[in-house]
Amino acid sequence: MEQKRSETKWFAQPLSFAAETVQMFFSGISQGVRGTTGEYLNLLNIKADNKQLKQELSELKTRLQAFNENQNELERLKNLLDFQKNTKMDLIPAQVIGRDMVPDHNTITINKGTYHGLKNLQAVLTVSGAVGYIFRPEKFTSHVMLMTDRYSVVDALIQKTRSHGIVEGQGKNGGVLQYVDRTEDVKPGDLIVTGGLDNIFPKGFPLGVVTDVERKTKSASLIIRIKPVVEPEKIEEVFIVKNAASEDFFDKGKSEESSRDKTQAQTEVK
Repeated sequence: MEQKRSETKWFAQPLSFAAETVQMFFSGISQGVRGTTGEYLNLLNIKADNKQLKQELSELKTRLQAFNENQNELERLKNLLDFQKNTKMDLIPAQVIGRDMVPDHNTITINKGTYHGLKNLQAVLTVSGAVGYIFRPEKFTSHVMLMTDRYSVVDALIQKTRSHGIVEGQGKNGGVLQYVDRTEDVKPGDLIVTGGLDNIFPKGFPLGVVTDVERKTKSASLIIRIKPVVEPEKIEEVFIVKNAASEDFFDKGKSEESSRDKTQAQTEVK
């Protein structure tokens, strides 16, 4: 049949519409598949980046923790060096390498012994306060009896009243200051320091803090319970005192207080 180019058959338009619909349908599916595939690939990339970021964050946290630990150690060593530099006592530094696990005894083991000049009944202390004394020195190590040990006895006095007494260890409960007259003004929170009469510890060094005062009716002395200023389970480094008699922390405290008063007076005058 002859047909003019400009003419369109009646059935061509529906067929064209159907073809366009099918093409659009498959085109939409194709675009959806491509979009879903792209989102899936992006999700995989995001998960990989997230995993890498988490790993980097974990590494940074580890480095930060190590940095903080190093800072704390440097600060602790600086305090030890400053203490050793500013005292008249001849000190031997040592590290704690062991602890007694027997409930009836409170002792630690340090890495210095008779080879390093240690002897029996030498005082052991830290920057913060008294710890105990050497009771069994060996060649390269020594055992230290802590002031909380039940067999420990340390000469002490109340800093506020200067009244002497004896601190006896009570295990984990700390210690008890005995033989203090019941008329003494002692309250919880008062500082107990070493007496220095035994020439083992320097005079006036922090020993413990009063936690409770008991006045028995038929007793002429007080029962004063104290808590050590140094927690035994946290001790890492200590000093062994070779000549305790050369240092008096009472006199040092007075001179520092006098110096502060002079400085304050000069500041007020200005």
